[in-house]
Amino acid sequence: MWFRSVYLKTLRDFRVPILGWGLGLGLLMAVVIAALPTVLATPAARAAVVALGPAFAWFAEPVKIDTPGGYATWKYGLTVLVVAIWPILAQTATLRGEEEKGSLDTLLSVPLARARLAVEKVAAMWTALLVFAVIVGLLAFAGTAKASVDFGLGDTILFGVNIALIAAVFGAVALFVSQFVQERRTAAGITAGVLLVCVVLDMVHRVEPGTDWISRLSPVYYYNLSKPLIPSYGTNVGAMLVQLAITVALSAAAVWLFVRRDLGDTVHLPGVSRQPKAMRRPVAALPVGDWTLRSVYARSLGMIAIPTLWWTLAIAGFSAWMVDVVKQTASQLRSILEGSPVMKDFIRIGGSDAASNSGILSALFIFAPILLMSFAVTQSNRWSADLEDGRLELVLSTPQPRVNVMLGRFAALATATVAISLLTLAATALASSLTGVALDGGKLIAATLSMIPLALLVAAIGYALSGWLRAAVDTGLVSFLLVIWFVIVFLGPGLKWPDATLRLSALYYYGTPLLNGVQIANILVIVFVGAAALALAATRFVRKDLAA
Repeated sequence: MWFRSVYLKTLRDFRVPILGWGLGLGLLMAVVIAALPTVLATPAARAAVVALGPAFAWFAEPVKIDTPGGYATWKYGLTVLVVAIWPILAQTATLRGEEEKGSLDTLLSVPLARARLAVEKVAAMWTALLVFAVIVGLLAFAGTAKASVDFGLGDTILFGVNIALIAAVFGAVALFVSQFVQERRTAAGITAGVLLVCVVLDMVHRVEPGTDWISRLSPVYYYNLSKPLIPSYGTNVGAMLVQLAITVALSAAAVWLFVRRDLGDTVHLPGVSRQPKAMRRPVAALPVGDWTLRSVYARSLGMIAIPTLWWTLAIAGFSAWMVDVVKQTASQLRSILEGSPVMKDFIRIGGSDAASNSGILSALFIFAPILLMSFAVTQSNRWSADLEDGRLELVLSTPQPRVNVMLGRFAALATATVAISLLTLAATALASSLTGVALDGGKLIAATLSMIPLALLVAAIGYALSGWLRAAVDTGLVSFLLVIWFVIVFLGPGLKWPDATLRLSALYYYGTPLLNGVQIANILVIVFVGAAALALAATRFVRKDLAA
């Protein structure tokens, strides 16, 4: 049955992401909803949360946060946007990725109309997201069995639909962007940057009053207008329709462009973006004499230079933005923290100096290593995709020892990671100086450089899994592992999870360097596990059949 049409075959290919992301996010919300009545059990705890809300309004609008639905929406609603990773990767692979591999040529030789093929693939993505939404809604509702809540099954289903809609928006962005670039990885990277910019744009109106018009440019703004788990606030049907309209418009434009361009080519913008043939200079088949051809390491650096630049702008810019957020909210949050020790149970910061600039920034800075680890996921995907598509066979025929090829690629990734961390350090320090937010220089260095082992650990795990799994499954598992790690450190302290559970997350070992400096023992754990994963990856790569 599943091979009767492109739609059914594509939907079948999504079965693992549907279950993985649906069950993962659904179980997360079930656990959160079931545990929140305990977290908010006393009047003091509820009063503390209500007092904390305005100080963290930049993150999400605090509405009825002394109720399970309001608290879950406020603290965890925005973090579920990580689910957009799946449609971004899927939509860039569905057309552009198959063009790269040449499989689309075979599919279109059936014969099959281009428009029908593209429409069926897009429809399969939408169906998959709808099934995902239902799974999330059902599991979230299951969490209410042990909690007294004021929302029902319909509300939890709408909660899942709202998440599916915003994920569909960025999937459509990825599909549209992929019509203008040659590689799916480039399209995915650009879309990930757009997602981050949209999140920041949505935050602007909650930090700087009177800037609602800026936030309205972001699809995330319309996602946040619906809060189905808060019945008094409800679901904004108009906002959902805006998200649906954006998705349909961008998807339709992408299909229209795909039908009209050459297969394997890109859409060429009019005017100066394309020179007349007579003015074009001949291009050699290979960049003979180019410095990047001197070694695998040098060539790998050249390949990831542009993605590194964009990720640097995103991560360094986000870190500098966090410093500005601290300036905007520091005095208000400091007075709350100093007046109510209960508050420390609701924000993940450690140490006795929680009310300082460093303490407040430490609670926010956890997103910086997450972003750097996401960069590592994209680069480990590049390795596994090259391995799967046979791009390494030509390199190994030169000849090159296999272990040298892998270590050369990994060394280039490590160099890029160090560069991003150093430039993030410079941007954060500059923002601190310009805004007048006093930070300890040594601890700021510790906070930025301690991100490097975490990113390399993620990359090493991705390299290791590539020895046994296809690129899509490998990237999906590493992405999901990153989400689980984040969930553990983000939810665990507030829900009183045991220390043994918290230690399962690599982010636990990152600690709070802005407060307490580098924890050498913890960093050594990350380095040891990462080295073991890389050694396993190298052993498997040396011994495996490249065609397997």
